[in-house]
Amino acid sequence: MKLILSSLFLFISASLFGAEYDFVVSGDGSGDFKTIQEAINAVPDLRKNETRIFIKNGRYKEKLILPASKTNVTFIGEDVSKTIITYDDYASRINRFGEEIGTSGSSGFFVFGEGFTARNITFENSSGPVGQAVAVRIDGDKVIFENCRFLGFQDTLYPHGKDSRQYYKNCYIEGTTDFIFGWSTAVFENCEIFSKKGGSYITAASTEQTSDYGFVFINCQLTGDAPEKSVYLGRPWRPYAQTVFINCEMDRHIKPEGWHNWNKPEAENTTFYAEYNSSGPGAAKGARVEWSHQLAEDDLEKFTLEMIFKDWNPNQKLNDNVEN
Repeated sequence: MKLILSSLFLFISASLFGAEYDFVVSGDGSGDFKTIQEAINAVPDLRKNETRIFIKNGRYKEKLILPASKTNVTFIGEDVSKTIITYDDYASRINRFGEEIGTSGSSGFFVFGEGFTARNITFENSSGPVGQAVAVRIDGDKVIFENCRFLGFQDTLYPHGKDSRQYYKNCYIEGTTDFIFGWSTAVFENCEIFSKKGGSYITAASTEQTSDYGFVFINCQLTGDAPEKSVYLGRPWRPYAQTVFINCEMDRHIKPEGWHNWNKPEAENTTFYAEYNSSGPGAAKGARVEWSHQLAEDDLEKFTLEMIFKDWNPNQKLNDNVEN
């Protein structure tokens, strides 16, 4: 009987949402699995085809790991505001051996698998303002988040992998300090970046010297409830940090000088911090630190998805999913 009900639910889901799913996760037991980790574990290792996991509305308190062997996995939430993956670890929490778990250890979701995609899901670190507390850490290559939310305070989103390429489209990301940080090449397009009270820096890139790109924000909105002129666009976690804002609207919480050197004057010679056509009260035309850059229109050809991601086109997968 349970198998019949599960099959019926899969048929109804496909009819309602216009797609077929390989697995359905539902906390009430009406799907194939009650937990997301069970669904991940059921994915065959190194699968070349996409595995689509539909996650029904609910609050899933799980510390998730998508191993490197689980490739081309896609999470599809029922509703971005009601499908919530949450955990409450933080860097100074003590493990069973009396050691702090650290910033990386605080992550609620570790993404190691290549080709991971998430749509319509909220990822949350619910520990509160207790220092570094990561919602998602991403190491896998060719990772996409579309219409997702990332909630937390310090160190919310961790694009960690040095060879990882990531694309965030129509997402909401909030935090206080360094809440987008790491080594990866990541593009944020049409996203809202929300600075919460008590914060001071949006980004803390640690781009490798050999990397062509770090973080690129395109057509984003920088909003927040932080005080006026209290938040920097970024500071260099490592000396070759790269962060670029293109056609972004910046509210009044952004500091006129824009960028901070993290008390490392030598980093001013190696970082690449740049803007093009910033607008809004936080754009502060002519007031940025002298070691940052204002791009010319001709420079924009360097910041297309084709140039940044090379042989990977994330929109191809997104368009294929819409068509299917």
